[in-house]
Amino acid sequence: MDQRVSLVTLGVGDLARAEAFYTALGWRRGNAEDEVAFFQCGGLVVALWDRGLLAEDSAVTDSGGWGGVTLALNVAGPAEVDAVLDEARAAGAVIGREGAETA
Repeated sequence: MDQRVSLVTLGVGDLARAEAFYTALGWRRGNAEDEVAFFQCGGLVVALWDRGLLAEDSAVTDSGGWGGVTLALNVAGPAEVDAVLDEARAAGAVIGREGAETA
């Protein structure tokens, strides 16, 4: 598995407020959809997403102890997704949601 992170997603309570904060810092949003805001940061993407939706997508229960942050590794295709998940599983990871295409 490559030693890199492609995407950091921050779960936020108020997406519009969080987006306004990063925009005020001079960051430029790289997408037009309303549900999630993506900001290109060099070779890394920072995403802002509703905390509840992020918890659901991450297969965790947000009881207050979960940090509301996910890290992602983007790969070339489905076979590589399976290989990375198999490697993580072999290293002791618990996979809450198997790899799947996203919109």
